[in-house]
Amino acid sequence: MTRKPVLLAALLLGLMTAAYAQRGEQREQRKQEQPALFEALVRCRALTEAAARLQCFDEAAAALDQAAQRRDIVVVDRGQVRESRRRLFGLALPRLPIFGGGDDGRPDPEEITQLEGTVLRASQDGYGHWVVRLQDESLWVQTDNNTLALRPRPGQPVLIRRAALGSYVMRVNGQPGIRVRRQL
Repeated sequence: MTRKPVLLAALLLGLMTAAYAQRGEQREQRKQEQPALFEALVRCRALTEAAARLQCFDEAAAALDQAAQRRDIVVVDRGQVRESRRRLFGLALPRLPIFGGGDDGRPDPEEITQLEGTVLRASQDGYGHWVVRLQDESLWVQTDNNTLALRPRPGQPVLIRRAALGSYVMRVNGQPGIRVRRQL
């Protein structure tokens, strides 16, 4: 009877090791994948003759510009990524590398963990749960049965922070928090 736990532990360890190795290979593969148009532009730097390098850069830049006009490639800066993260805070989206959602296992230093906003309007649904729309047009719905001492009013400050197990806690005007989920 003592062999079963040992065998189970060895099996689980083997599965975890294999999964970890596979994730490492996938991470390395994603790191190396760059758009071909970008790679072509970077390869131009290796040319030593000035005229050939200039021609290479001109051709690569023209191809990159055409791809951007066709929307085959999109260029965003860090500020645009931060703003998109802020607007999408609370929505269940797949983890995309463009938004810092890679699988490298390290915490993202730019990850948004809380959002400050202002109440646009608030009402209660048929179950007594608060439905709060913020001025950024996001809609948050209460998921627990906690009560707010004071009704949320337009213009009041709201703080929504990420909580345990993918949940969110909303504090309206400094009151104790209620658990919420983002609807829109």
